[in-house]
Amino acid sequence: MSWPVTEETLDALGGQILTSGTGAIAGYQVAYGELNLTGPANRVVEALTQLRDQFGFHQLIDLCGVDYPERAQRFDVVYHLLSMTKNQRLRFKVQTDEDTPVPTVTGVFPNADWYEREAFDMYGVFFEGHPDLRRILTDYGFHGHPLRKDFPMTGYVELRYDDELKRVVYEPVKSVEFRNWDFMSPWEGAEYVLPGDEKAEAK
Repeated sequence: MSWPVTEETLDALGGQILTSGTGAIAGYQVAYGELNLTGPANRVVEALTQLRDQFGFHQLIDLCGVDYPERAQRFDVVYHLLSMTKNQRLRFKVQTDEDTPVPTVTGVFPNADWYEREAFDMYGVFFEGHPDLRRILTDYGFHGHPLRKDFPMTGYVELRYDDELKRVVYEPVKSVEFRNWDFMSPWEGAEYVLPGDEKAEAK
């Protein structure tokens, strides 16, 4: 298989996948040189099994979430698959809301275990049947889901070990949202004359 894969090849593969299934994969689109598939969340196990067994996408490279707060089903759960034999990648997406769990795909791709825990931790997406669904990146007792678009920048606490008190303490999160970033000049905001600036003023 030549690289990069042409859009015609991806379009043909998308059509073949769509027509050979039983509705677990409901649509496809070729965008930016990549094949994007969509399907209902409750049939994700069936869809990924089909992509693995029939079409040779034997590796789950990543699983992540995307948040669209304005939608009723605000989350996309995105599965990135790789076929080593075809030298091709594809993306499969399902939608869900804050309360409806997505079936776990750990039975199809065991490495989805940690990816699903990360999506749960960061976005609050539930995975039904997951063997150990708990937070993986945030601290014990953390409230909220940091990658949601409506997650506040202030008002929450963080956990750290205080060496003087010799115990774990909670402190308010220190936010950077009120800083006045000037991306045009890296020197903006210095309270002293930087080396070389005196030459510019002298001219």
